[in-house]
Amino acid sequence: MRTAASLAVSLAAAFLLAWNARVAEPEAVSFAAADGAVVHADRYGGGAHWVVLVHGARFDKASWAEQARALAEAGFTALAIDLRGYGRSGPREGSDLLHPGYPKDVLAAVRHARANDAETVSVVGGSLGGWAAGQAAVEARPGEIDRLVLLAHASLDEPERMQGRKLFVLARDDFRGENTLRLPDIREQYDRATGPKELLLLEGAAHAQHLFATGEGERLMREIVRFLSAP
Repeated sequence: MRTAASLAVSLAAAFLLAWNARVAEPEAVSFAAADGAVVHADRYGGGAHWVVLVHGARFDKASWAEQARALAEAGFTALAIDLRGYGRSGPREGSDLLHPGYPKDVLAAVRHARANDAETVSVVGGSLGGWAAGQAAVEARPGEIDRLVLLAHASLDEPERMQGRKLFVLARDDFRGENTLRLPDIREQYDRATGPKELLLLEGAAHAQHLFATGEGERLMREIVRFLSAP
């Protein structure tokens, strides 16, 4: 006959297994952007603080799987989206690299989070996705986006208009092409942005999401969780 203690241990173990399964297997969701484009996303976890993950030009929502699971395990809800023209989202009209529809996709994800009882909404974007995240924070209604993490983002025209607390991230030796360091542009964007803000410089030359696959990847993930968790 089971004791109360052994039953409690069994129930705790069952809950942990169910929670780990929920974290490991994302839920596929979709929602419409303001212009009618349908955005597809993967949702991980179930915390009240939602984190929208926005991929770069060579990636899609699946590229965030490891980081999304880590965020879910830390108590967040992670929502990795496919920008229009990528993965299941789309199609995309035109061929602009910095497409005006991308910020709308990010805002659709933010508003989906708010509609599903998110208490706090943050956005993490890499490179092209960083530009989309930052521009969404320019276009957002007051209070829609609480925090931004910009991984070597493509430059914004008006970074001073971005809402929310900001973390800028860059590898010191990240080059655009063969001869142009990204650091001066990122520092200029940082200087123009309003506070509160932080600038994190990592070692190496990896660009944006590629940083997670380097020796700085664990540090980067810790810093993101710290920044998102801070009061």
